[in-house]
Amino acid sequence: MYRPSSSPPVSSADIHARPAPRRVVILGAAGRDFHNFNVVYRDDPAHEVVAFTAAQIPGIANRRYPAALAGPRYPRGIPIVAEDNLETLCREQTADLVVFAYSDLLHLQVMHLASRALAAGADFLLLGPERTMLRAPVPVIAVSAVRTGCGKSQVARYLVRRLREQRLRVAVIRHPMPYGDLAAQRVQRFASTADLVAAQCTIEEREEYEPHLAAGSVIHAGVDYAAIVEQAGRESDVIVWDGGNNDFPFLYPDLHIALVDPLRPGHEDMHHPGEAVLRMADLVLIAKADAATAAGIAQVTASARRLNPRAPLLRGASPVVLDDPEAVRGRRVLAIDDGPTLTHGGMAHGAAWVAATQAGAAEIIDPRSWSAPLIAVVYAQYPHLGPVLPAMGYSPEQLDALRTTIDAVPADVVVAGTPIDLAALLRLNKRVVRARYDFAELDSPGLWDAVRRALEPLLDGKPET
Repeated sequence: MYRPSSSPPVSSADIHARPAPRRVVILGAAGRDFHNFNVVYRDDPAHEVVAFTAAQIPGIANRRYPAALAGPRYPRGIPIVAEDNLETLCREQTADLVVFAYSDLLHLQVMHLASRALAAGADFLLLGPERTMLRAPVPVIAVSAVRTGCGKSQVARYLVRRLREQRLRVAVIRHPMPYGDLAAQRVQRFASTADLVAAQCTIEEREEYEPHLAAGSVIHAGVDYAAIVEQAGRESDVIVWDGGNNDFPFLYPDLHIALVDPLRPGHEDMHHPGEAVLRMADLVLIAKADAATAAGIAQVTASARRLNPRAPLLRGASPVVLDDPEAVRGRRVLAIDDGPTLTHGGMAHGAAWVAATQAGAAEIIDPRSWSAPLIAVVYAQYPHLGPVLPAMGYSPEQLDALRTTIDAVPADVVVAGTPIDLAALLRLNKRVVRARYDFAELDSPGLWDAVRRALEPLLDGKPET
């Protein structure tokens, strides 16, 4: 028998009193959830957020969103609990509303969560872009995608380089990854690798920040994006939003670019909020067109035109280059690839596997048999993974497990497709050859021409260097 959350009966006095705040649970993964709270619920007396939940990212449950960030209405902060306990949480907290607030889930999985919330007696809500986007003081170019691992960051780096050639000051704002001390991570500014060390950044943070830093950019990120945007706006003529997973931007964009992946054709309308991102984009970019089949390109092209017929459609390449192909040819290789791309991104392998195969590796060794326990858990959770090692490092313990696994695999050489410098971060017993990838135009006029048109008033009269 269906039993909703228990609530006291309504009396006549209650009818004339001010309504009690609606009790809210925010389903999250340490990013979008905190942003939605900050911009929609923190100062809203009609709602009281009783808990966040945690999913996707290991080790982020069983802590609190601190009072310093939550504001005076929450003097004890807000608990963060595992999503597995959603029904119990809703009933114990008499939740009226469950708000979904993280990215890259199958539509079916989102509706399963909705069903769990409804069965526990709560409403279920998705907050849209108009409720959660912030205004920036300078123009914004936003790079989003329909899935994790489409190649957003190399596109963002390419655009930053071209904008700087126009003698513009460019700030990069990165989608949040606040996995540590949330109060300390309120507003972050990274200008050097020393800043990454001081902030105790995880591998996942380093994967996004290090390539930008190597290109001379300053990265802004954290928890409170109103303050982050204010800081970045003071330092820049234009902001490039480097999105995370398949989320839509936190800022109102002057040009919104959405990437589709022809290596995963059919995914364009299967995941949330990736489908919404594609439908709302100003321009659609077919990424990795140099590595995809004609059939895959045709399928994502047809999907993009069906879902967003008004947006121009362009192609781009993501060429992969090995630092030393001769060190790989004929050798036994351990391939290490970007963690989120492989896990909730759903890819069986990434750039390292591709580069090692193309370089003529004698064997790509499946690391499962040598995996440390914390890495073995990842393989059990994501059975689609191919013979590659995901670069997991959300905690010091997981980072140690990654190092232990790498050292144990009987390979001659490691090919690292993660954007970070693993050899510098970890002391390993094997040589590491990096597989690097960037963005290249395939059309003329191409992506940069579209950006120039969007920023024409700002660029008028500024010669390229």
